[in-house]
Amino acid sequence: MKKKIRVAVLFGGRSAEHEISIISAKNVVQAIDKSKYEVVLIGIDKAGRWYRTDDASVLERADRPKAIRFARDQNALALVPANRAKQWLRLANKKSERPVDVVFPILHGTFGEDGTVQGLLKMADIPFVGAGVLGSAVGMDKDAMKHLLRDARIPIARFLTVHEPRETDFASAERELGTPIFVKPANCGSSVGIHKVKNEREFDAAIKDAFRYDRKILLEEFIQGREIECSVLGNEDPIASLPGEIVTRHEFYSYEAKYLDEKGAVLKIPAQLPEPVVHDIQRIAVKTFKALYCEGMARVDVFLRGDREVIVNEINTIPGFTKISMYPKLWEATGIGYTELIDRLIQLAIERYEREKKLKTSFDL
Repeated sequence: MKKKIRVAVLFGGRSAEHEISIISAKNVVQAIDKSKYEVVLIGIDKAGRWYRTDDASVLERADRPKAIRFARDQNALALVPANRAKQWLRLANKKSERPVDVVFPILHGTFGEDGTVQGLLKMADIPFVGAGVLGSAVGMDKDAMKHLLRDARIPIARFLTVHEPRETDFASAERELGTPIFVKPANCGSSVGIHKVKNEREFDAAIKDAFRYDRKILLEEFIQGREIECSVLGNEDPIASLPGEIVTRHEFYSYEAKYLDEKGAVLKIPAQLPEPVVHDIQRIAVKTFKALYCEGMARVDVFLRGDREVIVNEINTIPGFTKISMYPKLWEATGIGYTELIDRLIQLAIERYEREKKLKTSFDL
């Protein structure tokens, strides 16, 4: 019998999206092919402590994530980077954990989607699903992302970057961007800390809130258009899914609309679009994926203004995997089911690792 591939599912994390990560992890663990993969659960609490658990029921409380306790102290993990035997996990009781073959990080937001964990995993010499260090970092930082997209001649909304509150005021932002204005932390996802503002009072409150989550924030022009999302899959030769449309019943596609209000938004999968527009969105999604040095997976979010104008909003390098998340649902509509999608992502991670292992890491005179 062929040996199963040991997959560590990494979830939780030091992020404002901690709870969403747990829900996503539950869905991945439920859907993964158990005949092919052996799952190892590793939870990271909000203090950044790593725990190994054999109790899959911990994810059954995903609908009450604040009630989750990952493990007891004796199951706390230490990481051993670049260990030759790949025993990169060690329990607090000094017992070595059996090596894993690949890590599936399901860590949305900072300290997980931003290149930090990806760098740690590269140091530990272990394959992992998704974008590498650079792609993860620029995919998370909306300021860096927009500069790269602009240089690649990919259409984006007008924006301003603000490093401290006194750098801007409503009047000057309105002159540059018009109204309404979106105020966003530069490094956050799931619409955490994002506000759509129309006047000075709302603007000042939004600036204050956005700076609670990051030391750098973005002000963006409002784009009147349809909200379209497209999933991308692959390494050197990525492919794009059919696009889907989000029709929100809220002021915008907020955290509440995404995760808390079951009727907060309608997902139209696939989006009702003319074939030439579908091809344009797919082409721009793949171009965005490549311009931002992504690998494995990403979801590209765009606005469709008028009949044909596609404007890229952002990329998500670890998109949600909840039961209502667009990334897997779009692939399902395109012909790749949830279980097959997880399998492809793991295989892409292993392929990249094997390709990179062929590179020289020393110079012989």
